[in-house]
Amino acid sequence: MTTIEQIQIRADDTEQAMTFYSSVFGEEFPVVAIPGGVRPGGFDGFALSALTAQPGDVDLVIAHAANSGAKVLKPAKKSLWGYGGTLSAPDGTIIHVASETKKDSSPALRNITALVLQLGVADVPASKNFYIEQGLDLSKSYGKRYAEFATQNVSVILNRRSDAAKQAGVPDVAAQTHRLVVCSDAGSFTDPDGNEWR
Repeated sequence: MTTIEQIQIRADDTEQAMTFYSSVFGEEFPVVAIPGGVRPGGFDGFALSALTAQPGDVDLVIAHAANSGAKVLKPAKKSLWGYGGTLSAPDGTIIHVASETKKDSSPALRNITALVLQLGVADVPASKNFYIEQGLDLSKSYGKRYAEFATQNVSVILNRRSDAAKQAGVPDVAAQTHRLVVCSDAGSFTDPDGNEWR
């Protein structure tokens, strides 16, 4: 099973971005900022999903992220699948914070239990086949709209780019700035949408 060792995000202000990511994700989930990014001003081809155990945890994570410089794009609310909201990090990265449950069962904690890398791609079947060729194990697939891979540390899913932008609640920017670098044991390559893997 492929292991995602680190998510690197190119940012125009790496010090500000690193302070934010360290505060929100801590040491358990290795999200770091590297030089060279340009703030996208909309959806830039990827988003991070921070999963929590229950709704109260979502509220604490969102409040902390907002106090650390994030902009709330969609306030947390119940939905068919659970409870969650959407943020824009100071460098423009989209972050979804969600729980799979709709009710609290214990005192709320600011704990993130899992991290998911969502890639908004132009062609889900083509990208799915590309990642299979790179050795990633497919765990779920729903036609031309969604694919999920079995990876360790950080999960990886593919959505249609237009769907991912709509879910984030931001416009789809005309051209990606290719701010994402995924460090893993899968090798070095660039995927069909320009995301770099090392």
